[in-house]
Amino acid sequence: MTRIFTTERELRFGDCDISGTAYFPSYLDILNGVNEEFWAHMGFPWHHIIWKERWGTPTVHLSCDFSKPSFFGETLRFDVGVIRVGGSSVTVRHKISCGSEERWKSTQVLAASDLDKHTSIKWPEAMRQALMDRLTTPEELGF
Repeated sequence: MTRIFTTERELRFGDCDISGTAYFPSYLDILNGVNEEFWAHMGFPWHHIIWKERWGTPTVHLSCDFSKPSFFGETLRFDVGVIRVGGSSVTVRHKISCGSEERWKSTQVLAASDLDKHTSIKWPEAMRQALMDRLTTPEELGF
């Protein structure tokens, strides 16, 4: 099993400003979709954990560094790695590139949260194990 999850997204017209340059708020929406796909890949689709199990993974911290612009029609590659698993949080790093060129990167902390009580919870054991199985180093992700 590979520890780094990879997926691609094409920048669409609505992701960009009038000059065709990717608009950073759209990047965050795309990143959320990548996270949703990552969770499903591990066997925990959000529609199941949210509606049936009643827990979710809100972002509690997010930092982004943008190194080069991206443009309408380009395909971005998202590499996602888990770098820390806590009792109720996980730190993931995202490296986003186009071809061989890095475009931006992000570090994000998500927390396990009870959706009815609005409090943090410990990871369900199966989820914690899935995250631990994907632990990687920042160097493996190219950070």
